[in-house]
Amino acid sequence: MKRDDIMTITPQEALQRTIEHREIFHDEMLHLMRLIMRGELSPVMAAAIITGLRVKKETIGEITAAATVMREFARHVEVQDNSKFVDIVGTGGDGSHTFNISTATMFVSAAAGAKVAKHGGRGVSSKSGSADVLEALGVNIDLQPEQVAASIAETGMGFMFAPNHHPAMKNIAPVRRELGVRTIFNILGPLTNPAGAPNQLMGVFHGDLVGIQVRVMQRLGAKHVLVVYGMDGMDEVSLGAATQVGELRDGQIYEYEIHPEDFGMQMVSNRTLKVADATESKAMLLDALDNKPGVAREIVTLNAGTALYSANVASSIADGIQLAREAIASGKARAKVDELVRFTQQFKQ
Repeated sequence: MKRDDIMTITPQEALQRTIEHREIFHDEMLHLMRLIMRGELSPVMAAAIITGLRVKKETIGEITAAATVMREFARHVEVQDNSKFVDIVGTGGDGSHTFNISTATMFVSAAAGAKVAKHGGRGVSSKSGSADVLEALGVNIDLQPEQVAASIAETGMGFMFAPNHHPAMKNIAPVRRELGVRTIFNILGPLTNPAGAPNQLMGVFHGDLVGIQVRVMQRLGAKHVLVVYGMDGMDEVSLGAATQVGELRDGQIYEYEIHPEDFGMQMVSNRTLKVADATESKAMLLDALDNKPGVAREIVTLNAGTALYSANVASSIADGIQLAREAIASGKARAKVDELVRFTQQFKQ
């Protein structure tokens, strides 16, 4: 474990800063976050600080420092070749209760030539998080880091179940559960992919986070990232409204909006994408991958096209959409589901 930086702050001083709406500096935040991750703060003090940060609004510097420490404490997945390597992740918490679009996007992206390290857990606000729907499909999500690395090498896909890779989070989990409100930890998850994918398609639950998260990823050394917020409230690229995009490419940040019509798609409501549980999510995911015409297939195509651009498999989102359509129509995307199930089941205890 790295030694703490010289510039430290007491928990009481940190709390006072948040009350006064003043920033906690980078080295101080590193120190504070290490105390939290080691379980060295009392639940009362930890709760007060993370609530105070939320109320004053976390800065780019604070989030970057916190993500750095979370990465430090994570169980890493060592991937040899990180070309065309992408993480597809959402913050969750958008309250839209849709089927698991990002998981369907993983299968299509892998079928079209990307390597995908998916990092996620159980549902936050959705009735079905990525872990829930993968289990419903028959995937063994309980893999060790070296097994996830083998899965990425063999199938082009690896799912990292967050609790397996962030054991130190158990120290703050009871506090988060009891608070029951969003905190900095809701936005840290997508920033701490244990496989260190240099490229990312990240969905966020609020438009303000687009500019923040893309700048955090820039500071964390990412290569090609698209942070997206569907302006109808989705943490995905949306068919029901314009999507706000923050793109990091070659060290530069570009902020813009995209619309379904830009890619020859119709703007349609996402209401039909709502599901009650993982079983319904699985059914809708398979309909999309089975090339059944409808909104589910179109939104997966749109998101996979964006992911393929982020992975540098495609030269533009439009080019990515074409590759995604071909991956679905050929049956390759659907075959990826069975491939992942087969590969992961061999590690079943």
